[in-house]
Amino acid sequence: MNFRVFILAISVISVGLVELIVGGILPTIADDLSVSIGQAGQLITVFALVYALSGPILYTLTANMERKKLLLLTLGIFVLGNVITYISPSFLFVMIARVLTAMSTALIIVLSLTIAAKIVQPQHRAKAIGLIYMGISSSLVLGVPIGIIVSDAFGWRMLFLFIGLMALLSMVLIAFTLERIEVEQVQSLKSQLKALRNKKMLTAHLTMLFMLAGHYTIYAYFTPFLESELGLNTQWISICYFIFGIAAVGGGAFGGSLADRFGSKVSIILVVASFAVILFALPFSTVSFPLFIVGMVIWAALSWSLAPPLQNYIVETDSESAGIHQSFNNSALQIGISLGSLVGGIVNGATHSMQTTAHVGSLLVIISLAFGVWSLRSTVRKAVQN
Repeated sequence: MNFRVFILAISVISVGLVELIVGGILPTIADDLSVSIGQAGQLITVFALVYALSGPILYTLTANMERKKLLLLTLGIFVLGNVITYISPSFLFVMIARVLTAMSTALIIVLSLTIAAKIVQPQHRAKAIGLIYMGISSSLVLGVPIGIIVSDAFGWRMLFLFIGLMALLSMVLIAFTLERIEVEQVQSLKSQLKALRNKKMLTAHLTMLFMLAGHYTIYAYFTPFLESELGLNTQWISICYFIFGIAAVGGGAFGGSLADRFGSKVSIILVVASFAVILFALPFSTVSFPLFIVGMVIWAALSWSLAPPLQNYIVETDSESAGIHQSFNNSALQIGISLGSLVGGIVNGATHSMQTTAHVGSLLVIISLAFGVWSLRSTVRKAVQN
């Protein structure tokens, strides 16, 4: 594998940590900034919303810029956002910093995906994309426990300074190892937005959206699930989070290898169908803790196995508009996280049953499977060029 892909993965890890890492330290942030926990929670909501909306827009507006230069510039803005967070005297400044880091994170991730796909041979493209998604998944699933540990030891502000330093290191490595990558074809903003009219691609994005929605229907409430179904204490819950995180990180690589071996289309169906089954069966595995651990590892690995074959499918289907579609796909991922968290909260609040919540999550994944089949069976319709 091209070593530059690993460098891009490091940059993705550093920027990805920012999104959910505040989840475990909300009380600390709220207390330091003299706001309620509810207000502090808006730091997560605003980040996800800005990320989802700004990714495609920024990608289209920067279509004329050389890719390496743009990546370095965006990483610089991300570092600035973390420095602002570190020195922020009030909640308002932290919120402004969250907007900056959300916008830069959205662009950095889509740039890393498109660059990784370009600097490797076609037969290794899915695996390269998988490595990038290993960085994304590892930052999302390990961010909360890492944030708690670092914050307890050094304070929550130092956490963001550390992330900024990681991004700065990534800038240095990219500056010295990555060659110039020119834009192959420039489309107008209007033309790139028309890409969503492509039903084959739109249904591919909906496949990602409902897959992640099904996942977060239960994962967003993983702690109460472990408490109610298995009666675990805080120590064992932390252990489960780390095991889940490690398995999820491996899932990105697994999805890429699966696509390289069996093809993207077959892999998409296998992953989504298997994920629907494991989510439905998960509550029944709690009769035995070892059995649950096995089920949890499979659940975790599959949760991030879809992204590499789906992203590779996008490149294979419409290479000319692949960049904008990769950005749309990451936005769909963010919307899926938000939707799943919302649905899980509603179902759990109405039924007080984690088993029902998991089954509703499985139903959302079945919807994802339906959109996946629809996409694969649709004819190719490329975006109109201007």
